[in-house]
Amino acid sequence: MRRLSILTGAAILALTGCATPLSIQRPADACAPTAQFDFVCGANKPEDLAHIPDTPWIVASGFATGAGLKLVDSRTRQARFWFTAVADQVAPDPAYPDCVKPPDPALFTARGLSLRMTGPGQGRLLVVNHGGREAIEVFAIDARDSAAPPTLRWQGCLAMPDGHVANAVASYGDGTVLATVLTRPGTSITDFVVGRTTGGVYQRGPQDRAFRLLPGTELPGNNGLETARDDSGFYVIAFGLREVVAYGRHNTRQPLWRALAPEFMPDNIHWDGERLLLAGMVRDEPACGGVRKIVNGVADGMLCHRGYAVAQLDPENRHFSLIAYGPPDPAFNGVSAAVLLGEDLWLGSYQADRIAVRRLPKNDMN
Repeated sequence: MRRLSILTGAAILALTGCATPLSIQRPADACAPTAQFDFVCGANKPEDLAHIPDTPWIVASGFATGAGLKLVDSRTRQARFWFTAVADQVAPDPAYPDCVKPPDPALFTARGLSLRMTGPGQGRLLVVNHGGREAIEVFAIDARDSAAPPTLRWQGCLAMPDGHVANAVASYGDGTVLATVLTRPGTSITDFVVGRTTGGVYQRGPQDRAFRLLPGTELPGNNGLETARDDSGFYVIAFGLREVVAYGRHNTRQPLWRALAPEFMPDNIHWDGERLLLAGMVRDEPACGGVRKIVNGVADGMLCHRGYAVAQLDPENRHFSLIAYGPPDPAFNGVSAAVLLGEDLWLGSYQADRIAVRRLPKNDMN
């Protein structure tokens, strides 16, 4: 198990090659390594990351207009645009009927990701899209040919309710899709920063024609989302509270349990083996004047560079194991997602124009 002992916030704060994407050329010094990180350039606002199992390939979202999806080769640390809407990438499936056309690559704004393998080398990738429509885009992935990059085909989309903007997405094995909404209509980021209820978890089954709010899942800033390994329920991050909240699948009116993250603000959450992997910015950052502030009634945008932390959560005993942390980095802010691949920790960001890569000490890889 990869882990470090849990440290206090003060201890975390005291701790004291760039690869060119195939479709984007940048000066060599535009993405130079820093004291903490190497970088994969050209991945604009990679808010979420997903590793395709048993391959060297990582999928990165792009939380900016036209940033779309990137496919990253972890061996060369190169990224390229993946979905370009060419004919062989489009294969509509009547199971996802809400959109006639695939997302426009010029508008495709990808946020949360969820990859569920459906067979050897094959999977279903769900992508939160804000570009041109508010929807969950559905892609079939084929990585069976180990000698070639994986392929993807757009199969359709599931539209979010009017006025609702999805944040994260997950699914059960039977095809039921879950999505979080950070701020429902009439609520704001400021509301959840001060602890007010703003969001919710929405569900759409294979036979449903629309998403519906699951009662009892309204939290201060519903953010990252993952389903249980046995499909018995799900885990959602209440961003305003820094909590992971667990729910049963068939009765969501009361949480099963809550777990408070240690001194950082977890954003996305995904499985890493039998533990849940969370990443986010340090809660109380001295370089930014401490905790997030409300100024003239508005929450600050956290553009000041904060330190980061990555932890694993054991859902059985609700224990957090801190595996990586660091001070603010001049070239990388807004840590929002993590993937562990071999000895490398890959970090996504909802603010940066790159993916960060950090080699973990071997004694922490046991």
